[in-house]
Amino acid sequence: MSKPRPFRFGVSVHGSKSRAEWIGIARQAEALGYSTLLMPDHLGDQLSPVAALVAAADATTTLRVGSLVFDNDFRHPVMLAKEAATLDVLSGGRLELGLGAGWMKPEYERAGIPFERASVRIARMEEAIRIVKGLFADGPVDFTGQYYTVTGCEGFLSRCSARTRLFILAAEASACSQSQPERLTLSGFSPERAPTAGGRI
Repeated sequence: MSKPRPFRFGVSVHGSKSRAEWIGIARQAEALGYSTLLMPDHLGDQLSPVAALVAAADATTTLRVGSLVFDNDFRHPVMLAKEAATLDVLSGGRLELGLGAGWMKPEYERAGIPFERASVRIARMEEAIRIVKGLFADGPVDFTGQYYTVTGCEGFLSRCSARTRLFILAAEASACSQSQPERLTLSGFSPERAPTAGGRI
């Protein structure tokens, strides 16, 4: 039987209209005892999550910061891993990294990003997860998939703080067929369990 983990509460915030308001939100969440401040990742009227999460972490001392969730189609996984590693360093190891397949079709259309069927978006996200996992392991990463090819890319684990505990929370939802109901899969990843054979995945 696995060891029970403490139940934690987080707060999801889109952003604010000013720096002072945003800093106040982060500090209030920490003062109220919330474990994590989370941000969505949309193209509408919200703060950019990476910069906003750095600011929130800088204004607090114990509050964890994270994404709920980064849209995989908005960033290449190598760049996402680099941004996550940097955010983790600047937050003192308080990052929780969430990654999703994307679902809001209108914002894809407004930005000119192809909104492909769910099975394609999920398969692409699954490849991205493997690449990000590899980049938080030791050694260079080589990966060839249907959607991404990475050759000899150096990992980012050395950039993370000594207190780092990164998690990838991947939510997958698809209506595969009438006979198979919509499925939801939640998976977690910690660098301590990352592949170590030269960073290969």
